[in-house]
Amino acid sequence: MISRALGPEFGGSIGLMFFLANVCGCALYVLGLVEAILSTFGIPEDQTVAASPHQILPTGYWWSLLYATGVALLCLFVCLIGAHIYAKATFIIFLVVMFVLCTIFISFFATSPRVITLPSSAFNTTGTPTTANFTGFKLETLRGNLFGGYALDYTTGTMMTFATVFAVMFNGCTGIMAGSNMSGDLKNPSFSIPRGTITAVIFTFIIYNLLIILVACTCDRLLLQRDYSFLKEINVWHPFVIIGVYSSTISAAMSNLIGASRILYALAKDDLFGTVLSLAKRTSHSGNPWVSVLISWFLVQLVLFSGKLNTIASIVTIFFLLVYAAVDLACLALEWASAPNFRPTFRYFTWHTCVLGIIGCAIMMFLINAIYASASIAFMLLLLLLIHYLSPTSSWGYISQALIFHQVRKYLLMLDVRKDHIKFWRPQVLLMVSNPRSAVGLITFINDIKKSGLYVLGHVQLGDLSTLPSDPLQSQYDSWLALVDHLNIKAFVNLTLADSVRHGVQHLLFISGLGGMRPNTLVLGFYDDCLPKDKLIDPFLSSSESTDTCSNSQELEQPPLFHFTSLRGSSDRHDHGEFGDGKILGPQEYVAIISDAMKMLKNVVLTRYFNDFDRTQALSPPSSRKVFVDVWPINLMRPDSSSYVDTCSLFLLQLACILNMVKAWRKAKLRLFLCVEEGRSVRGSEEKLGQLLKELRIKAQVRTVPWDQVVALHWQRQSGWNKKEQVESQDSTADGSVERAVEEEDEDDYVNSFPSNATRVSDDYLSAVNRLILDQAQPPPTVRFLYLPRPPADTRRYTAYLRQLELLTQDLGPTLLIHGVTPVITTDL
Repeated sequence: MISRALGPEFGGSIGLMFFLANVCGCALYVLGLVEAILSTFGIPEDQTVAASPHQILPTGYWWSLLYATGVALLCLFVCLIGAHIYAKATFIIFLVVMFVLCTIFISFFATSPRVITLPSSAFNTTGTPTTANFTGFKLETLRGNLFGGYALDYTTGTMMTFATVFAVMFNGCTGIMAGSNMSGDLKNPSFSIPRGTITAVIFTFIIYNLLIILVACTCDRLLLQRDYSFLKEINVWHPFVIIGVYSSTISAAMSNLIGASRILYALAKDDLFGTVLSLAKRTSHSGNPWVSVLISWFLVQLVLFSGKLNTIASIVTIFFLLVYAAVDLACLALEWASAPNFRPTFRYFTWHTCVLGIIGCAIMMFLINAIYASASIAFMLLLLLLIHYLSPTSSWGYISQALIFHQVRKYLLMLDVRKDHIKFWRPQVLLMVSNPRSAVGLITFINDIKKSGLYVLGHVQLGDLSTLPSDPLQSQYDSWLALVDHLNIKAFVNLTLADSVRHGVQHLLFISGLGGMRPNTLVLGFYDDCLPKDKLIDPFLSSSESTDTCSNSQELEQPPLFHFTSLRGSSDRHDHGEFGDGKILGPQEYVAIISDAMKMLKNVVLTRYFNDFDRTQALSPPSSRKVFVDVWPINLMRPDSSSYVDTCSLFLLQLACILNMVKAWRKAKLRLFLCVEEGRSVRGSEEKLGQLLKELRIKAQVRTVPWDQVVALHWQRQSGWNKKEQVESQDSTADGSVERAVEEEDEDDYVNSFPSNATRVSDDYLSAVNRLILDQAQPPPTVRFLYLPRPPADTRRYTAYLRQLELLTQDLGPTLLIHGVTPVITTDL
């Protein structure tokens, strides 16, 4: 029950503790029965001749162990036959015990006051009284028994306290869980267990309190302290009490033995401990777990070597208290989780009683024996960790998931977006993945750059739900989540169905996240002519090698075991797209996605050359080579604007710094490249940038890059364009058609138009910038961060804009093109 309520970790650890409690409890009752037998039929150890004819049994440690072994074998015999024999035997014993209880209650009123001789073991020292009194109902006797007056336990020689008396007394109440232990053998456990348990509690409470009151009014303190079998001496017929004690103890011993075997069988059947308990699964033809019974009996036999009842009483009590505290914890957790299916039929149930039960059990555990209590809790926690890491995943449901949901919902409501502050900004990333088999390097890299923020893997599948029989995405979630587990990343998965990729990305940007946890950064793979390359992700691919479809058009010999639908196509056989080469996303739509994200005030990151990125290999270069991360915080496609402190440049610096803060990237060195022209103050620009980095607490090497020759290419071509524009403007005005003039412009000569301060750059200039970046990277960096300009306002120039980015990043290796739209850095307190 605890496993199904709290999960296998708690259930397995508490279950094992409960099993041990029942084993020790069985031994406790067996020793109690032996003690009762020897007090009646045993020859006192200090006497060689019996004081009465019925004292015929020799006493001593080994004799007591022999008698206890015989009683345990009797319990084993009954339990091996089966639960039905035990139930019949228990019912007969119940009738006997009820009859004996009636005679005991009658005896308090029917027996006259008398002097009772104490057992010889109760007065070992000279001067100790040898007799005590049964006074009958007297007020003086009651007054003498009202307050505590703890003395030595004459069976063990230890001083008794409230805790030790409680430990012994508590074992008389543990039988109330017997019905729960046998839930598998009951016809209607959901009906029988609650009614039987509550009835047992009430009945036990009434009987014990009546006995306490009657004993306190009729027996003096000396009798209670020096003779544990005094009820026999005051009964109307002495053998009645002997029969009752024997019956109740043998019943309790069998109850604990059969309960322990059923708990062990449940643990084995759930495979919580793997093959260790595999033998305990075996049952007879009637379903009796006979191997579990034998194992339980063997452990009981080991506990019997302790020899004394009060020696193990405290251990048994601590184990049971720990189990009861766990049951209270299970109910409390279900109540606090507000699980709709938790509907207790007990009308007086409340979480307050659960808390009181847990606190009470914990206090009494440490009062009884702090060392035993601490050791048992530590042992339980050790079992919990072992089961958590070694046991297979179960389908029972975990209370932790319900509690996490409840708490996360509460804290999400408290996470107010209106209270966001730039000081606590962190990247919350939506990474669009077309083919996850080809994006392993990128997925793991973005996991490093998220800095404890939200990370969502997004995927768009084309389709119309109205034409489909069911949602095709539901069957794909397991594969995506298995990928997340396999890569060991902290990410969510969000899939959507749309008529186009652009609309799908819009859906995800609108709906991903919840409350204050929504993506603020969109990451896209770069759009080029290379098809995705399937990387080996064991166990997701059955092929032994990956295939580079950019350089080799060979297909995988074996299809992947888990198929992920691709946006742009993959190396699977049947992927075809309307744009050729397996693509279902055109350049126009791709740039439109970038533009849409910026309109929605989302930061945009384009990633290129991450197909072959291997994080482990990249961060473990030869000993002679260091790891570098290069940052170019200037808009290289706007050479007339050399600002290093605009929002986008600072966003670039922030992401690079975040990457450098990750444990695996801490040894990487940041290199910041400062592009300068002749005639400008190089030292002044460098000092100003260095001061900015100091204020932002960013450690980076600042390198100045002269780029006069590169900029000259831009201005030479720019002046030619201005003259051409004047001529074309006059012609187009004369014809009365500005649109036709624009359409006739040669896209090979210029590739971009910005919404304001339009600047055009030539292919020669872009190639020169590309060579400049490559020449300055000595030694080459692991990753580059470049400035991503906004897409042009004129949608007809989207294709040219994309070609411009391709020329800029040609052969640069893993590169991030980044455009930030929101401030992320501040020096204010």
